[in-house]
Amino acid sequence: MTETTHNEAEDFAEGSYQQNHRPASEFDTREDYLNHELQIMRPRRWRLNLPGRDFRFEWEDLVPALAGTIGITVMYSAVMSAYAAGFGLDQAFVIENVRVELLVSATLFVILTSGFLNPRANLAGNHGPMIPLIGLIAAAGGHPLALGILIGVFGLLLSATKSASRLVNLTSAGVTGGLLVYLGATGVMGQISGLSDWAMANDAGRVIFPVLGATVIIYAWLAKIGKRWLAIPLCSAAALAIALLMGAPFEFQTTPGMPNLNPAYWWGSTETGWKLGLPNLEHFIAVLPFAILAVAMWSPDFLGHRVFQEMNYPKKSENALMDVDDTAAACSIRQAVGSFFGGGNITSSWGTYMIPAAIAKRPIPAGAILTGVLCIILAVTGYPMDLTVWRPVMSVALLVGVFMPLLEAGMQMVKDNVNTNAAGTCIFASAVVNPVFGWALAMFLDNNGLIGNKERAESLSAIDKIVIPGITLIVCVVALAVVGMLPGIPAMIG
Repeated sequence: MTETTHNEAEDFAEGSYQQNHRPASEFDTREDYLNHELQIMRPRRWRLNLPGRDFRFEWEDLVPALAGTIGITVMYSAVMSAYAAGFGLDQAFVIENVRVELLVSATLFVILTSGFLNPRANLAGNHGPMIPLIGLIAAAGGHPLALGILIGVFGLLLSATKSASRLVNLTSAGVTGGLLVYLGATGVMGQISGLSDWAMANDAGRVIFPVLGATVIIYAWLAKIGKRWLAIPLCSAAALAIALLMGAPFEFQTTPGMPNLNPAYWWGSTETGWKLGLPNLEHFIAVLPFAILAVAMWSPDFLGHRVFQEMNYPKKSENALMDVDDTAAACSIRQAVGSFFGGGNITSSWGTYMIPAAIAKRPIPAGAILTGVLCIILAVTGYPMDLTVWRPVMSVALLVGVFMPLLEAGMQMVKDNVNTNAAGTCIFASAVVNPVFGWALAMFLDNNGLIGNKERAESLSAIDKIVIPGITLIVCVVALAVVGMLPGIPAMIG
């Protein structure tokens, strides 16, 4: 964590947030004030937290709110489009379902849960690594409601047994660094490739270099002056302006409106909503391995987001860090409720919110409330949704707000030969299969002293060294094999 220059005797004083809060004018720099705010946080777990008494709104909270809103709209659209392709549904279904997810997640979970009831539970967002599997879920005869219910049940078991935090604590800095480097590097290349493909397909190849060039220059300049948390709004605005000025095709299509929030419309008939009706036993059996895999991948996802807080927050700000078990509980309940109301999202920790929030040195609650408000506005007005999912804006926002910070954080964590060994193994295994396999295998080898820090391995108990990492690896491998994600091994279902 970063150091603070303010008087530590006052920064770390006991008492409530309200008692320890001091106006920004009393601090030498804005960063000192933001650090102090993190250090005096005393959030109430699953009790009412109020603005002024337990946290405050700052203009920096707008940055993660904007980033999170853009990111989640993009991801929701990707999920619903994949489902629409798998089940033969039209674009109108995609738009309405995205609106359902925005409203349900914003009101019940972003604002209520992470904003007021438990500011240590990160926002429940989207599970990006599961998107490529949606076509397979449909082909296997899966049902989105059955999947949502099972993910909710398994997630609550993970939270209740404190398994999420146990797995995070058993993942070394080397394995974590390797995971972040892999996710960051592949994400960067994926967004650049996606922007290039979009530009060429729309006869707009001329915008690629100016948009990416401006993004690099702005991002580097913000890093130099210590304002990197402004990267998403500034770079996205620049990408929007440059692409439009250079004639890239764009038009508003999504009109204002409200989605149907009646569960019977979505699940009660084969003529409306998903046109699937209610799930039966066969549907639950078909989605079982996908639900196990989704929850198994939560821990590395949570790990990456919490590490970002730890690297950017000052010392003694532990009360502001996300609690991974509470986040698992919030994601589980949000998954089940969202699915009940007709949503198709697969939930995990909200990275496009948490990473910018950590860089901006802001705790969860105020930004969560602003994010929820923006999501509601977006869902109701409609037109801004077209801007957030336009490829130049979407790709640049994800590049500077998620994948570049992930890459940089991973490189910072790999500082010696021991960590390099563990990180390299994690990266290699992730490239062979996927990040969840890379994380599980590297964690097992690292905790047994076969790679990484042997002294660390010797200090672990047999349960932490063999039992938990071994079970985790077996569960991940079996789930991956069943759904056909192990190279050369055909799917066992579908």
